[in-house]
Amino acid sequence: MKRIIGMMGMVALLIGIKSAGQSMHFSQYYNAPMLLNPANTALMPDDDFRVGLNYRNQWAVVPVPYNTFSAFGDIKVGGNKNNENHNNWLGIGLAFFDDKAGDGNLSLTDIQASLAYHLQLSKTFMVSLGFSAGYVERSVDYDKITFDSQWDGLTFNSNIPNNEKIGVIKTSYYTAAPGINFSYFPNDNVYVKLGSCVDNVNKPTESFYSTGKNTLDYRPIINLDMLFKTGPVLIVNPSIYYTQQSGAQELVAGAQFRTVLTNTNQLNPMITQLILGAYDRLNDAVIGVAGVQVGGIQFTVSYDFTMSALAPYNASYGALEFSLIYTGKYDKNKGVKKTYNCPRFF
Repeated sequence: MKRIIGMMGMVALLIGIKSAGQSMHFSQYYNAPMLLNPANTALMPDDDFRVGLNYRNQWAVVPVPYNTFSAFGDIKVGGNKNNENHNNWLGIGLAFFDDKAGDGNLSLTDIQASLAYHLQLSKTFMVSLGFSAGYVERSVDYDKITFDSQWDGLTFNSNIPNNEKIGVIKTSYYTAAPGINFSYFPNDNVYVKLGSCVDNVNKPTESFYSTGKNTLDYRPIINLDMLFKTGPVLIVNPSIYYTQQSGAQELVAGAQFRTVLTNTNQLNPMITQLILGAYDRLNDAVIGVAGVQVGGIQFTVSYDFTMSALAPYNASYGALEFSLIYTGKYDKNKGVKKTYNCPRFF
C-alpha cells in the first residue's frame, strides 16, 4: 500500500499541486470562475446569467491519464439601479467538478454552492465578497489496482491475496471557501481585478480507512486579471494565477488577445470575436489558447505542451482542454443598464 500512495504523490507533484485531494487543475482557470474564487459568482458587468462546461484530458499517452469535467451556472439578483455611481447586486451559483485518474479510477466529485455580494463603492471601484460550501465524495476501485505483495518474481499476479479492501471504496467530506475581489475600472478602456480565496478553510479530513485521517491543508489562490482596450477592435487580457498547498505551488502567467471579426449593426447584432493567447505554467508547461465568441456564446480550446521532467516520457504531450460558456440577459429586448466601466467592443 505504501508503494501505491507514493506513486500517487509523485503524480500530484508533477501536476503541481501536491495534496491528498485532487484539486481544480484547469489551464483555462479563467473559464472556471466559481472554482477559481466564489467572489466571481455572477460578477458580470453586462449580463444576468451564465452557464458553462469545462473538459480536460491530461497525459493521454502515459498509463495514468486524468479526465476532468466541470459544469457551472450562476445568476445575478438585483442591480442595474439608476445611480450610476453605486450599483450593488447578489450572485448565486452552483458548480460541479469531477476528476478521474489512474487504473484504479481514483475519483473526486465535488458539488459547490456559492454566494457573492458585489458592492460598488464608487464610480471606479467595486468590492466583491463570496463564500462557497461544497460536498466532496472520493472513491477508488481496489479491484483494478495491483500491489507489491502480488509480485511473484516475474509479474503481478492478481490471484495472490493483497490483504487490502475489495471493490469500490468511498469517503466524503465538506469544504468551505471564502473569497474576495477588488475591481478597478477608471474608464471604458481599463479594467483590473485582483482576487483571492482560501479553499479548505475548514481543514476537512479524508481517509479510505477507519483508522488514520488525512487533514487537507488550506489552499490559498490569488488571481490578477486585467483588460486593456488598445484600439477599436483589440483587447489585451494579461492574467496571473497562483496557488499553493502542502508546500507545492503552481504559477501560471500569460495573456489573451481578442479582436473583432465582424462589426455589429441592425442586420448583424452579434459581434464575432477571435481569441488567441499563450500562458506559461512555471517549470511545467507552455499553454496555447484559441477560441471564438459569437454573441453570448464562447468556445475556447487550449493545449499544454509539457516542458517538465515528464516531457521525455510523454513526448511533450500534455493536456487538451475545452470550455463552452453562454451568457445572457433575462430580457433581451429590454436591455441592461451598464453597471460599471469595462473594456468592450460596443
